[in-house]
Formats: sequence, structure tokens, C-alpha cells
Amino acid sequence: MPGPVSKSSRSQRVAERLKAELMELFLRGLVRDPAVADVYVTQVALTDDLRHARVYVRLTRAEVDDKQRDTTIRALERAGGHLRRELGPRLRLKYMPDLQFFWDEGLDNAARVEAVLDEIRREQEGES
Repeated sequence: MPGPVSKSSRSQRVAERLKAELMELFLRGLVRDPAVADVYVTQVALTDDLRHARVYVRLTRAEVDDKQRDTTIRALERAGGHLRRELGPRLRLKYMPDLQFFWDEGLDNAARVEAVLDEIRREQEGES
């Protein structure tokens, strides 16, 4: 007989489902704000009580400046209530989590690390 299911595994399952449902809403164009047109969800972190969700997003464009990031996050915050209403019947949770949107810095950080490593490699090749 399987052991009890931990809250964290439930929150992870719900987070994955929330991510998939949000992506579907964005792909279907349910948010009409042009700033959200090419948004994709990279990760959803949900608290164990399923009350708060941190939604990490990026744009499909390669080059995005700070102004575009801020505009996108603000547009998503404005659409948060609408998204929660759309997600409610899909997820069928007792409480729909509050959605907080954040820019996913992971790819930016990886690019900076890669640039530093390239510079180190060039310096080492120059010394040889």
C-alpha cells in the first residue's frame, strides 16, 4: 500500500497543472493585452497550502529590454483577476491561488555565465 502523499508533491502537481493551463490561456489569446502576446510560463512555484503561486515568465523574443519586461509583468498583474476566473473551473481547487508574476532571470544569468566563461577561454588561449 503506498504511503501518504506529501503536501509538497501535491503542490508540485498543482503547480505543473497551473503552468499548463496558463500556457493554454496565453496561446488561445484569452489575455488581449498586446504586451502579453508572446509570453510563456517557465515555472510556477506554489506554496504548500496552495494559496500563493509565483509565476515566472519570459517572452519568446530573443532581445528584451527592461522596459519590455516591466510592461509585460504589469500587464500580467492587471490580467491576474481575469486569469484566476478562467483557471478556477479548470483546476477545481477549494481556493484559487493568488498569482504573482515574475520575470525569469535564469536564462539571463546563464548567458552572463557563458559570456564570462568564453572570456576566460579566450584569455587562456592568448596565454598559450
